[in-house]
Amino acid sequence: MGEDIGQSEFDRSDFEAFRARLRDETKTLKRWFDERRFDASDTFTTGLEIEAWLVDGNCLPTPQAEEFIATANDARIVPELSKFNFELNADPGPLRGDCLDRMSSDVSALWERCVRAGETLSLRPLATGILPTVRDEMLQPAWMSSTNRYKALNKALIGARQSEPLHICIDGEDQLDYRCDHIMLEAACTSLQAHLKVNQDDAARFYNASVIASAPLVAASANSPFLYGHSLWSETRIPAFEQSTKIHGFPDLAGRDVLRVTLGTGYVRHSLLELFLENLSYPILLPTHVEAVETLPHLRLQNGTIWRWNRPIIGFEDSGEPHLRVEQRVMPSGPTVTDMVANLALYYGLALALARSSTPAESQMPFETARANFYACAREGLAARVDWSGKTIDMQALLLEKLLPSAKTALAAEGLNLDSLDHYFDGVLHERIKSGRTGAEWQRRYYREKGRNFQALTERYVELQAQGEPVHKWTI
Repeated sequence: MGEDIGQSEFDRSDFEAFRARLRDETKTLKRWFDERRFDASDTFTTGLEIEAWLVDGNCLPTPQAEEFIATANDARIVPELSKFNFELNADPGPLRGDCLDRMSSDVSALWERCVRAGETLSLRPLATGILPTVRDEMLQPAWMSSTNRYKALNKALIGARQSEPLHICIDGEDQLDYRCDHIMLEAACTSLQAHLKVNQDDAARFYNASVIASAPLVAASANSPFLYGHSLWSETRIPAFEQSTKIHGFPDLAGRDVLRVTLGTGYVRHSLLELFLENLSYPILLPTHVEAVETLPHLRLQNGTIWRWNRPIIGFEDSGEPHLRVEQRVMPSGPTVTDMVANLALYYGLALALARSSTPAESQMPFETARANFYACAREGLAARVDWSGKTIDMQALLLEKLLPSAKTALAAEGLNLDSLDHYFDGVLHERIKSGRTGAEWQRRYYREKGRNFQALTERYVELQAQGEPVHKWTI
């Protein structure tokens, strides 16, 4: 979704040509759905992306991504929006057997490669949702990646606002209120993205299950309480990312302006095609021309500039056969590899449990309720009060009493290793949620006990992340 493009300047004819190709490819996609062209399998396939930071000896962002990526020399380590971010893309694998242990081993090895590259350059990679030491003067266009894609995105988004500055306003324990004329705040919002390849018949239910699961996932994984020295939401990435890319789209059924970063306009009713049809209503941002029409490049490029918190993806097998994936994007990066694998396990388990329930979960929870739950959990974390099965309950209690057991059971039924499930669900997730010690809560505890020293906070975070113990075991 983040592949570079061949140009960063466009004229009116580029937009007209892109729109025509987008419509043609959407018609082709509809035919594929009608013909049931998508790869089908008895086993789910998983994938993941981890966005991370580069920091110097003072735990400040350091704009050395190009040199770092060249030094790491691995095709799975790629650029991101800013010169102090990078992204890891772990190899996909089947959701069965030793899946979670394999993920942990693969990500640990990839992360160790990053650590070694960092040592060569006297910098450190760091996985966290929002870096506590990042300042506004660092999130400026001069620190933007040199790739055409991000230059063009910045120009297009600001152009679509007719040069009206972005207004970032987030109310939490403190209030952040400021304006900027670029999209670099997006670079402060680094995430853990989970992919799940699904069959066409199951895709709608799995997409809806992912939407419903967004609330408990963001509560259990929260790791972004601070931005520019302000204590805001448990997962401040959510409002920051939404507001840093805000341009007028189209109204939903409630009359709200649909943003490019959104939980969506409602559940999918029949197929993921509905979301790609909806993509036609969004303004085009990157009207670059691609010749290889057989892989729907314009449709996929348009989809890649609409950052739904749960995004539908058209992918392709090595044989060229298309497949469907759901990308879950609400979880932050960090605090440790163990924590991130546990968070992935929670997502995959919840998706299975909700999508395979005898009564469709989306028929039991109105979309507006799922939406309200999501933002409540992003703001309040595990302390959020949510509506679930018609009852109001604390998210912490809901996870402990219902969601963790059902997710674990669903993965066990899929054939995942029981010892591994015991480790990640009982030893990591249950202990984190029971104690309330998410990454966000650890950062806030440090802030309350040690005062307003974000450099010292980040230094301690770096030290504990390197030790590898899950965050619920971290001390101040």
